[in-house]
Amino acid sequence: MNLYGTSAITDKGHLSVGGIDTVQLSEKYGTALYVYDVAMIREKAKAFRKAFEQEEVNYQVAYASKAFSCIAMIQLAEEEGLSLDVVSGGELYTALKAGFPVDRIHFHGNNKSEAEIQMALDAEIGCFVVDNFYELSLLEQLAEEKNVTANVLLRITPGIEAHTHDYILTGQEDSKFGFDLQSGQVEQAISRATEMRAIHLLGLHCHIGSQIFETNGFVMAIEKIYRYLKSYGYEPEVLNLGGGFGIRYTEADEPIPVGQYVEAMINAVRTQVGNDMTMPEIWIEPGRSLVGEAGMTLYTVGSHKKVPELRHYLAVDGGMTDNLRPALYQAKYEATIANRMNEPKDQLYSVAGKCCESGDMLIWDCTLQRAIAGDTMAVFSTGAYGYSMANNYNRLPRPAVVFVENGEANLVVRRESYEDLIRHDLPLKHAIISK
Repeated sequence: MNLYGTSAITDKGHLSVGGIDTVQLSEKYGTALYVYDVAMIREKAKAFRKAFEQEEVNYQVAYASKAFSCIAMIQLAEEEGLSLDVVSGGELYTALKAGFPVDRIHFHGNNKSEAEIQMALDAEIGCFVVDNFYELSLLEQLAEEKNVTANVLLRITPGIEAHTHDYILTGQEDSKFGFDLQSGQVEQAISRATEMRAIHLLGLHCHIGSQIFETNGFVMAIEKIYRYLKSYGYEPEVLNLGGGFGIRYTEADEPIPVGQYVEAMINAVRTQVGNDMTMPEIWIEPGRSLVGEAGMTLYTVGSHKKVPELRHYLAVDGGMTDNLRPALYQAKYEATIANRMNEPKDQLYSVAGKCCESGDMLIWDCTLQRAIAGDTMAVFSTGAYGYSMANNYNRLPRPAVVFVENGEANLVVRRESYEDLIRHDLPLKHAIISK
C-alpha cells in the first residue's frame, strides 16, 4: 500500500506521520482522532499557486473551507497565500476569528439569510457569489441601506454533468445551485446586476462537481459559457471555475497533477478570449484536493464478529459520527493497522462503526493485518468532510483534531466531553432534578 505525504514506518513497525508515531498520538489524544499532515497541505497549496504563476495570469486560489474549517486551518490557508470560500455565517465567523484578510473572503451559498448577508457586509468581505434572483435583490437592498457596494459573482449552471456521484453533481441544469445558462437566466441576471447601483458585477462562477479526474468537463463548461457570453456582449473581470479536483481514496483512484487542471482551464479561456476579449482573472476553489489526502483518522479496534462463510466484522470506536461519507454516498477508503505495519495484510475484514445503525460501516471487504482489540487502525484520506460532517448521533462526542509537522503535534480542536453534549440542554420546566 502506498503511504501519503510524510507518512512512514518506524523502527517499531508503527505508522508515523509528520515525524510522530501514530500509536503515540492515539495514546496521548485518544481515539477516534483526526490527524492532519500540515506539510502535505502546504505542498498542495504551493502546487496550485505554482501552476498559475507558470501560466502568468492573474488568479486567486480560494480554499473551500466547507471541506474542513477550524481556526487553525483558516490560519494555515492564510500562511499559504490562499483566499477563502465560506458558505455560512458559521464559516464566516470562524474566518473572522482566525484573522483572515476579509478582502480575500468569498461568500457562497444558495440560501444566505438576511442576517448572514448583513454580517458579511459589515465585515466588508471581498465578494458574494450570488446564487439566485432573490438573493441578488436582497443583497442590493441591504447594501443600499448600508451605503456600500457589494462585489458579486453570479453562479451559473452550464449544463455540464461531471463524472461523479449524483449527490455531488452541481453543474447540470437540474440543480438547486445557480442561474441556468440555457434558459436565459444568466443573461437576465447579468442585465439586472449591471443596473444595480449597490452591486459591482465582477463576473461569473461555475462549479461542475466533485472528485473529477479529467479536464474535459472544465473545458466544455468554459466553451459553453463563452459561447453565451459572446452573444450577450459581456466580458467578465473574473471567471471562477470552482473546484472538484479528484484525490486518491483507494488504489483505484488515479488523480492527475493539479497543474494539468490549471493548464487546461487557462488554455481553454485563452482560446475563447482570443484577441477580441480581455483575459479575465481566473479563480478556483480547491477544498478536498488541499486537505483530503493530508488527513487520516485513528481508531482503536474493539469487538470482532464472525459470520461463518460470509463476513468478519471488525469494530472501531468511531464510525458515521466522525465519517458520514460511506453511509451518505458509499465512499470508499483504505486502512491499515498502525501498530502492525510490518506484518502481512492477509485478513479480510469489514470495518464497522459503533453507532446503532446497520449502515454504519466504514469499509466493506478490507484486507488488513491480523487485528486484535486495542490495536490502532488508521483510515486514510479522511481530511475532507470528516470533521466538517461530524455529528453527535447516539450522543457520541466529536473527536479531537491534531496538526502534525516536523515532529511536533499541535492540538487544534479539543475533543468534546459528555458535558459538552448537554451544554445547551434545558430540563422540563417543572422537572425535579435530583442532586
